Amino acid sequence: MFLRFRITLPALLLLAAAGAAVAADDVKPEAILDKYVEVTGGRAAYEKIKTEVTTGTLEITGMGLNGTLTIYQAAPDKSYTVIDFAAMGKAEEGSDGQVAWSINGMQGARIKEGDERATTLRRDALNADIRWHDFYKKAELAGTEDVAGKACYKVVLTPNEGSPETRYYDKSSNLLVKLVMPITTPQGAATLEMGLSDYRDEGGILMPHTITQKVADADILVKIESVKRNAEIPAGRFDVPAEIKALQTGNKTGEKKTETKTDKK
Repeated sequence: MFLRFRITLPALLLLAAAGAAVAADDVKPEAILDKYVEVTGGRAAYEKIKTEVTTGTLEITGMGLNGTLTIYQAAPDKSYTVIDFAAMGKAEEGSDGQVAWSINGMQGARIKEGDERATTLRRDALNADIRWHDFYKKAELAGTEDVAGKACYKVVLTPNEGSPETRYYDKSSNLLVKLVMPITTPQGAATLEMGLSDYRDEGGILMPHTITQKVADADILVKIESVKRNAEIPAGRFDVPAEIKALQTGNKTGEKKTETKTDKK
């Protein structure tokens, strides 16, 4: 999607690099984050959104796996996502704002803890872009870098909990085009690289409709098909599933048993 260009004269290349350095020094990272909200629709438009239902398709390229994707969100921090793979069944995850969980055929039911939980709560919070101060304690501008031939601001965000993530904002449009962040998975630590493109207007707010993700050896392509804002959410959609409640009960029972043994000692 992004136009590629090349400056061939060394002198022009040096001038361009110098100009980028000056621009990076002059702009504040907070201003870049706030400008993103402005160019995608404005704070007032975001604040009107109380619920959101997004549908699309998901493909794990190279593995022949395709599925449909549905994401439900409600302000301020409730979420439920289901991916229906025709060949492998459903994969679900969600949060009621406190408990972050996942259920799928390969790993069963899991309660997310630590950094994984914190990342999920940040990612799934509705309208997180207009309240990034709630989730991040520091924003730093780490210069500029080309992404798909576009000069981008490189902004490093340090969350209140977890490791820093890096965002790349197109200098000409101020749209977010790339995200790199460490993630925690059941298999261990990994790095997620995400590309965002094909921004379209959905109810007065621009949002990417093509999202590529690369983590470990997996390449994932997400295509957004529809976005319904302030849509009615089915009753109980964000309730913690019975399988997760069973894990919570088991954990509490285990804790009590451990305390009892300690007390006896």
